Amino acid sequence: MVELTNFDDLINPRLHGKFEPKPVYDVETQTSTETASIEIDAARKPVVIVDNLHVKYQVYSSGKSVGAAGAKRLLQSSTRGIREVHAVKGVSFVAYENESIGVIGSNGSGKSTLMRTITGLTSPAEGSVYASSRPNMLGVGAALIPDLSGDKNIMLGGLALGYNRQEINEMREDITKFAELEEFIDLPMRTYSSGMSARLKFAIAASKQHDILIVDEALAVGDARFRKRSEAKIREIRENAGTIFLVSHSMGSILDTCNRVIWIEKGVLMMDGDAKKVVNAYKAKKK
Repeated sequence: MVELTNFDDLINPRLHGKFEPKPVYDVETQTSTETASIEIDAARKPVVIVDNLHVKYQVYSSGKSVGAAGAKRLLQSSTRGIREVHAVKGVSFVAYENESIGVIGSNGSGKSTLMRTITGLTSPAEGSVYASSRPNMLGVGAALIPDLSGDKNIMLGGLALGYNRQEINEMREDITKFAELEEFIDLPMRTYSSGMSARLKFAIAASKQHDILIVDEALAVGDARFRKRSEAKIREIRENAGTIFLVSHSMGSILDTCNRVIWIEKGVLMMDGDAKKVVNAYKAKKK
């Protein structure tokens, strides 16, 4: 992922033409096919450009990732039992400021891999991702400690997001109320149900305004009432000039939250457009 402070360096020469990536991937023939074209809307501000993105990784036949140590061993021994997974195949699109983009597809279709590559957590095998600012994945789970109270974890999560102690103290009450944990905030997090923990993590992570935010199945937790509040919070972030990517299997959440949908299947971009049209096409394909 390449972060650009000024997108003019990338797009100005192309504003009145087309952004021309390399050939896209054909899932039927397993080869590259015709050249794809991406129109860049000169009237809107692009914040993410994904250019002919391919992501590949190697796994043992058991499904376990090879990793750095395994890759080193490959240089010293046979590759028997190792196979390459082509997770994302020639995906190209432009995301604009203030969009809420749903990302849908079957399990194992490459949605999460695509999002991890946009955030810079996964390296592409080919192609590029350009962003006007660093994309953030919604979540602070790794920073929280189960043996500490919810209150102390709010402090830890806030520090992980870049807040200072005074700022965290000022938002502590709002986070606690949003997570609906007023009666339990002084108890250790290990005593929380999975739903309570998920609500606290979401409340902490969503307290920060992000320019580019990726939400991967975060709305699939909690009861229906909390999911509605979570969706409203996502819309609030979007309306404050943020761009949201929402990965979800819930078509209801996608339609309630997103104005555009990207459909990924077997690593290939199948459709990109109006949320209702893409969701209807996806549902029809699944019947």
